[in-house]
Amino acid sequence: MKQNFERVRRSLLSSELVVDVVLNVWGLCFLTISDIRCPFPMTGRGFFMSLINISHMTFCYDGNSENVFTDVTFQLDTSWKIGFCGRNGRGKTTFLKLLMDEYEYSGKISAGVSFDYFPYPVANKAEMTLTILGETAPSVAPWEIQKEFSLMEIDDDVLYRPFETLSNGEQTKVLLVGLFLRGYNFLLIDEPTNHLDSYGREIVAAYLNKKSGFILVSHDRAFLDSCTDYTLSINKANIEVVAGSFSIWWEQKQRQDAFEQSQNKRLSGEIDRLKIAASQTASWSDKVERSKTGNGPVDRGYIGHKSAKMMKRAKATEARRQSAALEKSALLKNIEAVESLKLSPLKYRTDTLMVADKLAIAYGEKSVCQNISFTVHQGDRIALIGGNGSGKSSILRAITGQSTQFAGDLHIGSGVKTSYVPQDVSFLKGNLRDYAKNLSIDITLLFTILRKLDFSREHLGVDMATFSEGQKKKILLAGSLCEQAHLYIWDEPLNYIDVYSRMQVEELILTYQPT
Repeated sequence: MKQNFERVRRSLLSSELVVDVVLNVWGLCFLTISDIRCPFPMTGRGFFMSLINISHMTFCYDGNSENVFTDVTFQLDTSWKIGFCGRNGRGKTTFLKLLMDEYEYSGKISAGVSFDYFPYPVANKAEMTLTILGETAPSVAPWEIQKEFSLMEIDDDVLYRPFETLSNGEQTKVLLVGLFLRGYNFLLIDEPTNHLDSYGREIVAAYLNKKSGFILVSHDRAFLDSCTDYTLSINKANIEVVAGSFSIWWEQKQRQDAFEQSQNKRLSGEIDRLKIAASQTASWSDKVERSKTGNGPVDRGYIGHKSAKMMKRAKATEARRQSAALEKSALLKNIEAVESLKLSPLKYRTDTLMVADKLAIAYGEKSVCQNISFTVHQGDRIALIGGNGSGKSSILRAITGQSTQFAGDLHIGSGVKTSYVPQDVSFLKGNLRDYAKNLSIDITLLFTILRKLDFSREHLGVDMATFSEGQKKKILLAGSLCEQAHLYIWDEPLNYIDVYSRMQVEELILTYQPT
């Protein structure tokens, strides 16, 4: 008894629960939990491990004919670090909003935790960052802020600057820190990397890898691999949860797709063979049956038995064919159609398209960048990289003539045609036909490209303002692909874009090698 008691006591103490142990005079053991001061060890957050249960959930936006989700059932554990992926427009952000109870739905969502959503609005961006963090996490101590800032590589002086003066990357980091400082709630993190430079993404990935209890929406494969241990995927026909990072999920999906394609090919051949066999056997049965009425003496009993036997065989063959057809119908439902994109870049008459010499850009008295020199040759594929706020977009706006506030020399070849994809997508509204007309591009070609980028036919007639950020980015990219240009200038073209479309764009650039 004492040995069993000691084993239970050690087990409970190792779980970081404070336990009172009372032994009565008969030697029986009673355990009472008197206080809970530490988070459950599996979560690393301020709540016990519990489940988020989604049961028979169905949701459709008002006015839409198609459901976003239909009879969806699955479970998530609040101790997991979950990467959330799926093609644009499939409902990732919608699902997070459903967890936040912002929309009405049928079915049931139950959870033993509350949820916090990122990004969240800041009421007054003119306030000091310290004040905003205090409003987000009221009970947090200064040393806790400094600890989290250190993990995020944020300078402490950021606390004493107005939030609006921080770069987009700094604001992203601060808001994430605020949510994790709050503790207790399960975090819903929606596309945190879109305003981060490459180093900033590494920092945030390392930070999230030290945390747990969140769903992370991202299309950045490397980012997901570095900080998630489960993958939640919205597929064409279902939603699945896989133990492992994005690469593990992707490898499993590739194997499943290959298996289903192989099975589909096998079953197609088998169905054709069984159809022919059933038809032939039924024909022979009919022929034998007709022979009972021929001239001369015949053994009608024998002929009838033989005919019935052949008809039974024909029915069995038809049943096998139907079974194979049913098995075949369950395949390929999650195969994504990923067609190659095309581009028709123009050939310029000389090798040099553009020369920039000692460019300097400033806004008021603030210098954004200076002493920038480069030459663009025909066929070059140039990556413009730099930290947040270093002037990348400003340089692109200067090249496209949208900004004249720069010093230095910028010479663009006579007659050079450019095609520009801006970083911002918020201006898109109205219908696609008017958009194509304003760009002077062929509407049929635009629709063809958008269909390849996973737009449904129904999407093509919808107001662009209702689209997701990723769908809007695809519209900008499709518009650029419709244009014949000497120089394509794309500012963060893959922000919000799903993994399949990213691969399409990567293949396009490698295949056509535009400047």
